[in-house]
Order: sequence, then structure tokens, then C-alpha cells
Amino acid sequence: MNVKKIVVVGAESTGKSTLCTMLAQHYKTEWCAEFAREYLLKNGTNYNFESLEIIAKGQLALEDECNNKVSKNWQPIADGKFINSHTLTTINHQPLLFIDTNMYVMKVWCEFVFNKCHQFILDEIVSREYDLYLLCNIDLPWIADELREYPNEEPRQMLNNIYKDILINQSTPWAEIKGSNYINRFKQAVKAINTIL
Repeated sequence: MNVKKIVVVGAESTGKSTLCTMLAQHYKTEWCAEFAREYLLKNGTNYNFESLEIIAKGQLALEDECNNKVSKNWQPIADGKFINSHTLTTINHQPLLFIDTNMYVMKVWCEFVFNKCHQFILDEIVSREYDLYLLCNIDLPWIADELREYPNEEPRQMLNNIYKDILINQSTPWAEIKGSNYINRFKQAVKAINTIL
């Protein structure tokens, strides 16, 4: 089954996971978490260039696993209608999968920290297809945790500009999600998503 894939990207501490959680609940579907968090919590935060290829492969494996789960759970029952075989919930649009982070994020991470990128990541950017990108702006307060590296405004703004430049120069539709209110950000995302349903 063809699942519509919506990727949430942006600098650290911009509410990507929160937005994915809210959207998955709203659209009664799954979301794919950021593999890097699990990897770094398990292996330590002293990563190197080689670590980022391992993380990229882990992210893609997790994405494929989530995509397969959505494909198996939702079945067509009529024109444009689908039913979840586990919950018996019906929807009037193609099943969705929300993805927190993809290979664009890995590319930015590689190049921002190491000034180079793994060819594997670049190849996956070319071969993988998505239906919509949501770019989370940096206008949320930065929240510290053991994995976050850039509390200062300057690198956060640089990263936000890099993501925006990438999305402007690719062909998949995208929308910028702004504001310090999570509900308003959620509403902006829903409006953008509904244009592709």
C-alpha cells in the first residue's frame, strides 16, 4: 500500500517530536522517532563521522519498519476510504506516516560538524521519495538535554537557514511551522497536510 510520508525537519529543540506525536494522534496513525537519540543515549555523545553513517542506516531501517506497520494496519474498503484492521478505525484519505528526521537532517549534521557527507546519505536523498516536508522554525525556546549541542542563537539561525535553503531547492512540497504556541504550530501543520490529502 502507498503510504503518504510526511517528514518533520529542523534544528534541535524545535518541537519536531512533539509535533509528530500530535499529528499521529490527530490522523490516527504512526510516527517514526529520531534514531539518533536512541543511538547516542546507548553509545555516548562522543560521536565521530563514521557514527553518522551508522545513525543514518538506523534511521532508514526504523522508517522502513514504521512504513511497513502502517501498510499492514490500513486496508482499503471503498473509494478513498481505509480501515485499520487492529482498531477498526476508518479514515477518508490515504494512510499517513510522520517521520521525525530523514537524510536531509543527516546531511546537514555531517556537513555542519565535519564539512563532508557520507555518499550513502547523498544516495538515499536521491532515491527516497516523500510527500511533504514540515520545517520547524527555531522560534521555540531552546530546552537543554544531554544530547543537544547548540543553545546559542547564531548556530541555530544558521541551521534553520540551511534547512530552508535545502527545501526551497528541492521539488517536494514543504511548509514552515512557526510560533511559540504548540497548538498554533499543530494547526499550521494540519493545514499544510490537508492540502496533499
